[in-house]
Amino acid sequence: MSLFPRLRTLAAFALLVAFGCWYARAQDRDHDGDDRDVKHVFVIALENHNWTQPTTVTGGIEPVFQNPSAPFINSLVNGTATAFIDGRLLNISKQVSYATAYHNVLATEGGSNPHIHPSEPNYLWAEAGTNFGVLNDDDPYKDNPPNAQTTTQHLSGLLQSAGRTWRSYQEDTDLTTSSGKLINLPLAESNWTVPLVSLSGVFGPGNYLNEYNDSTQYNYAPKHNPMLFFADTNGGNNATTTNPLRLKYAPLQQLAFDLANDRVADYNWITPDQYNDQHSALTGGFAGLTGDASQIKAGDNALSRLVPLIMASRAYKDGGVIILWWDESEADGETGDNADDFNHTVGEIVISPLAHENENGLPYASSIPYTHSSDLRTLQEIFHVKATGGSSPYLGDAANANDLSDLFQPGVIPSRP
Repeated sequence: MSLFPRLRTLAAFALLVAFGCWYARAQDRDHDGDDRDVKHVFVIALENHNWTQPTTVTGGIEPVFQNPSAPFINSLVNGTATAFIDGRLLNISKQVSYATAYHNVLATEGGSNPHIHPSEPNYLWAEAGTNFGVLNDDDPYKDNPPNAQTTTQHLSGLLQSAGRTWRSYQEDTDLTTSSGKLINLPLAESNWTVPLVSLSGVFGPGNYLNEYNDSTQYNYAPKHNPMLFFADTNGGNNATTTNPLRLKYAPLQQLAFDLANDRVADYNWITPDQYNDQHSALTGGFAGLTGDASQIKAGDNALSRLVPLIMASRAYKDGGVIILWWDESEADGETGDNADDFNHTVGEIVISPLAHENENGLPYASSIPYTHSSDLRTLQEIFHVKATGGSSPYLGDAANANDLSDLFQPGVIPSRP
């Protein structure tokens, strides 16, 4: 055979191989979705601290931004965060963006607005775009009428109806009893229940210390568990193993197993206990600190372990998003201080391979105004779930909010649910 026919044969073969590779990639995209799709969301809920505030009062509420008691959180946004992922030390700040103008729900520049406080109304808002008139932190079925709602028009309810998966991971739930006292050892899955009631105290015998703060104290609060306040996602007032939705609520220890086995849900809500979410101070403080500084430090420490754990998973690497979310702004103790004015901001950090690219070597800082309604709107768009029975496809105040698309690469967040 002469050279030219041989070259033509080789060229044809090369085209065939190239076509085969293209077709395989196209099939993969058709099966798995676009490479830029968000596939798994992990919200880690934190508590009761401003991101920025006018002043820092000694002994009072301290801000998180540039606070030496929050070294991990601040390293995320100043470009220096590192973590061992798959045995390699990586700069994870390259996958970070954050908000600088995130405010409490309904906050106004002057602070003359309805005050959506304390914690529980904000968690309800994160699920449904409204607090349903609830302005306390009571357990779902403590009151009459109960704080638990019967509507199906909330995020996890819409996900459930659309065949999308969700799971709530809560620290200090489904604990084993030994000698009549709880110990820090989770029950077998067959004994899990829906955690409808608050509990706090000191672990019994067995020396099972808290994984994040090395204490024997526990402190679980339903008010920080938003799915729990809706009958279609809590299974009703039933805290027994007969509740059909009990496996939707897992002890936080289960997260590591679900990540390792690639069994996490599409939407995952993660709440550390009240000592590890910056809400409450451990007896005796933490890491040599007391008061508010110890609360911030304990939460920062928990995040420094949880975030790399998630980032090492297949679910994160393939379209995963971690959102560090704080529930509400706080008065910082100054005379005339108003936590609901624009001088107080709330933290919101996105960690994802799909996050807005760094600018000038630093994580992108978005100055677009956001609230919890922005997260809700964005999650509806990501998971393509629409509200029904009203004039808008968005839930409650999400219809009025900016979505979080500015914190992501162009085209990642759909423009509608």
